[in-house]
Amino acid sequence: MSISADTFLTPIEKPAGLMMKLAYFMTRRQFGKVLTPLKVYAARMPVAFGSFYSKISKLDQKLLLPPETVMLIREHVARLNVCLFCIDIGRSFAIKASVNQAKFDALEDYQTSPLFTPGERAALNYVTELTQDKKVDQETFRRMAQYYSEREICEIVWLVASEHVYNMTNIGLNIHSDMLCDISKGKRHEAASSK
Repeated sequence: MSISADTFLTPIEKPAGLMMKLAYFMTRRQFGKVLTPLKVYAARMPVAFGSFYSKISKLDQKLLLPPETVMLIREHVARLNVCLFCIDIGRSFAIKASVNQAKFDALEDYQTSPLFTPGERAALNYVTELTQDKKVDQETFRRMAQYYSEREICEIVWLVASEHVYNMTNIGLNIHSDMLCDISKGKRHEAASSK
């Protein structure tokens, strides 16, 4: 077993198999680089495991919750779990989607920040308890249920659970930030300058 100073397993720069080579190409094209989780984790696993991870983001497209709420919940879970890669890529997606960056900056102070609605606060309180305590007080659930439908509540649970899949994979292999926010900010700045 090879161990890297940064990640617990050395990133695989030249993958075996056509599907993995295609995955490297596609992520390089989408993000400007091959993502570290792909090089450290997915390259060592059967292709079906990487396909499972990509299905998570595809399923997010079927959610009824507003995209900003989805991104805020994922970002909050990643911060609570201290998954540096997920925090970075989540913020990168938020930059690309042009959502309110001030809200992401104020996420640690969501309970008092005027940027958050009472419904968002209730959802983030629920998410905090579920992530940190692995259980939720009935009163916390009741407050959240005042603002969200049963379907949306199930979607919030999905977001917490599926974000843990990402977080634990990266934390377990000591995968940190890929500096995707910087890449996204640079691309956004270039696009604005060319207009």
